[in-house]
Amino acid sequence: MRTIQELANALGLRPEEVHPAGPSAGKVPVSVVRDRVAKGRKGKFILVTGMTPTKHGEGKTVTAIGLTDGLAQIGRRAVVCLRQPSLGPVFGVKGGATGGGKATVEPSGEINLGFTGDIHAIAAAHNLLSAMVDNHIYHGNPLGIDPERIIWPRTVDMDDRALRHIVVGKGPDPKSVPHDSSFQITASSEVMVVVALARDYADLKARLGRILVAYSKTGKPVRASDLKAAGAMAALLRDALEPNLVQTSEGAPALVHTGPFGNLAHGTCSRLSIELALATSDYCVVEAGFATDLGAEKFIDILTQAIGIDVDAAVIVVTQRSLRFQGGARDEDSLKPHPAELEKGLANLGQHLDNLKAMGLVTVAALNHFPGDSEEEAELVRAFCRARGVEVVIERGFEGGGKGCVDLARAVEKAASLGRHSHPLYPAGTPVMKQVELIAKTLYGAGAVVESAEATSDLKHLEEIGEVTGPVCMAKTPLSLSDNPKLLNRPQGFTVTVHRFTRSAGAGFTVAYLGTIETMPGLPTKPVAEEIDLQPDGTIVGVH
Repeated sequence: MRTIQELANALGLRPEEVHPAGPSAGKVPVSVVRDRVAKGRKGKFILVTGMTPTKHGEGKTVTAIGLTDGLAQIGRRAVVCLRQPSLGPVFGVKGGATGGGKATVEPSGEINLGFTGDIHAIAAAHNLLSAMVDNHIYHGNPLGIDPERIIWPRTVDMDDRALRHIVVGKGPDPKSVPHDSSFQITASSEVMVVVALARDYADLKARLGRILVAYSKTGKPVRASDLKAAGAMAALLRDALEPNLVQTSEGAPALVHTGPFGNLAHGTCSRLSIELALATSDYCVVEAGFATDLGAEKFIDILTQAIGIDVDAAVIVVTQRSLRFQGGARDEDSLKPHPAELEKGLANLGQHLDNLKAMGLVTVAALNHFPGDSEEEAELVRAFCRARGVEVVIERGFEGGGKGCVDLARAVEKAASLGRHSHPLYPAGTPVMKQVELIAKTLYGAGAVVESAEATSDLKHLEEIGEVTGPVCMAKTPLSLSDNPKLLNRPQGFTVTVHRFTRSAGAGFTVAYLGTIETMPGLPTKPVAEEIDLQPDGTIVGVH
């Protein structure tokens, strides 16, 4: 593995401009990022997204890492930018989020298990605000906060379904005010989103201050700034705002920083890590959450608009397994070749290719190779994409690392050189419901969009308090193009229902819920945690 000083040099940074955060990780100060950004953009911006995934995942992280190492194999300086893993999935169902096989970011164990403490700092800042809300009520409540209208929950970075609904303030103290509350996993905290979107410390503090925490008994919004909480929260987050520098298993620089939900937020790494990578490398490779209908859309309509940088090319990760599943194969049979089912499933890929085209993106399809994949089915994918002017490359990052992604790297370089750039689906200032309709009809294939009475009331209220500016963030199932997880392939003409709206004022967007989104997952019958152990010599085993 490269030393932190060697990684700093690879990014064109001086050794003293990267602060060690353990033997194999470093923190890049915000001032250094802003200094490099001020000198101008250097690299091409590559987005890695996917088709509708199965519950097993299709290998976007492996592809992003493998592509970065593949670009290095052909002599290019590339940086991969990834989200930080949350402990909930690490101990729950999915396991870690550092890639796999020969395409990983290192030190993977440390990255998966707490890393530089950023997520813990975010949880502390979030819970400080929770404590200050209840403390304000306890000491006389001069802002007149209605305990029944506190909308700020607690947070913990763990899957713990028992905390989804709680009552706080119970006890013998007569000044305590019992009221309902809840916990959410830290990845879904608005503080996580604020850290991901903040430009610098001043922007961080301003965004924290705008967070909506409650309403008074007269209906007036109460923000973190009203409680004088933003300064202390920002102090807790000082080091967490700095991007984390690590490396791929082949020694390419990697920036692993922030991990916002892909549903309630934009689901990608921090703007600071992206800006640093673009200012110091030939290629910045970024993985977005979920598929094009969620991850890529939010990346283009929320993130790129926030930082003012367009994407040069996209990679869509495709697997024969996911195509078979979309074509009707049962989950347990989806790893076995079945050309007829795969061919039916190509309609799902077609929608995702159309989605990327609608956002102005020139696309390369990375057919992620799995054991048992058939050449016959690979040719079906090639023919389907060829007819749409999209190049397909077999990607073998898991088994071959960078050497398994050289063809993909060359295809991406060619695509990025065409001079085409991404663009949002809608212009700034588009009304919220119009945004929802454009996204649902263009990217999902919906025929109509309706809103519930609750959603209508929510939107009216947000308009009254002046909180409807900026983009919409769609919260829906990632398992279907529609808002129904059981509706597979490429459904057409269905009706999407907006059940409610909430406001992430610090982030600057409005969340539209197209169903129930669980912000506090639960552990499965056999959690991954049962397989994780600490050996007598201090070695950690069992982290996937």
